[in-house]
Amino acid sequence: MTDKAVNKGEPPLLTVQRESGRKTIVLTGSWDLRNLAVAPDLRKAIRRYAAVGDVQWDISQVDLLDSAAAFILWQSWGGKIPADVQMRSEHQRLFERWHGRKIPMPKPARVELFAAVHYTLRLIQGFGFHLVAWFTLFGRLILDLGYLLQHPRAVPWKEISFNVYQAGVRALGITALVGFLVGVSMSYLSALQLQKFGAEIYIIDLLGLSVIRELGPMLAAILIAGRSGSSMTAEIGIMRVTQELDALSAMGISHSVRLVLPKVIALAIAMPLLIVWTDTLALIGGIVSAQLTMDIGYQQFLDHLPKAVPIANFYISIAKGSVFGVMIAMIACHFGFIIKPNTESLGNETTNSVVVAITVVILVNTVFSIAFRNVGFP
Repeated sequence: MTDKAVNKGEPPLLTVQRESGRKTIVLTGSWDLRNLAVAPDLRKAIRRYAAVGDVQWDISQVDLLDSAAAFILWQSWGGKIPADVQMRSEHQRLFERWHGRKIPMPKPARVELFAAVHYTLRLIQGFGFHLVAWFTLFGRLILDLGYLLQHPRAVPWKEISFNVYQAGVRALGITALVGFLVGVSMSYLSALQLQKFGAEIYIIDLLGLSVIRELGPMLAAILIAGRSGSSMTAEIGIMRVTQELDALSAMGISHSVRLVLPKVIALAIAMPLLIVWTDTLALIGGIVSAQLTMDIGYQQFLDHLPKAVPIANFYISIAKGSVFGVMIAMIACHFGFIIKPNTESLGNETTNSVVVAITVVILVNTVFSIAFRNVGFP
């Protein structure tokens, strides 16, 4: 007789040629899920031998047989135990559990022709939901402002003051640091290029216009969207999880008046001030770097800056700040109110709030750049 292993590294599967001329498939060793995982061709070999038909199976020499290996053999045998199979009694119980059962075969994965269309429609539907909810929130704010103008005593001054402190005063440190470092890096990199053409004095024009008109508002808005916007979303989300919003509704307290409106007004006030603060620190960083790299004096920089950057750029920057503040606060509140009462939704919507707020800030900044493209240039 002759013995032959199927593949090296797989559980031993031998073919034995008997004197009668009949082939016997002998299984030895350990047949478990771990060994099957490293033998991808083993199932094909078993099916190939089972398809021959006139073979005898001998699994009595198997040391270890688990349900996974037994199920592979069961499927290869056509859902029944061969009449002349040799096996141990304890192994036979593994096959008897499937006797008389119809095992469903896995269906091949089908690629839907209109999957892309369905996905696109879902995206459009989700965008429409957020857009309608945002405009609904905006409409409520307009109505609340009209009410408060008629009833000045109902204005939530304490909430507005608290949010100005949280979103504005506590953000002074990070905006100052980022603004100063950006000013230094911009001034240094610009100096390397301007020195090639002997145009070092134009660093004042380049730095002043870019910082005051574009970089200052963008830096402050992105920092506030990531810092204060996420905080506002998480705050409202926690109130949803702890059912504080339901308690406010039960007491007849308006969510928009006590939660949304103070945040919107606070950021509309704080953002322009933070932009001025960020611009100032960025310009200070630029002045220091320009003096060190190109020996441009502080007094020369300050004297030339008003001539290089018209005052209209400052007004555009302030207008951007107010719009950015309103958008960030409303987006943060919108995503806070749609949070479901579970921690997973809290994390997801907080992340979505920051991403959408930063995207909208960039979009609004682009609109401002296009609308005022001919304003503010010397």
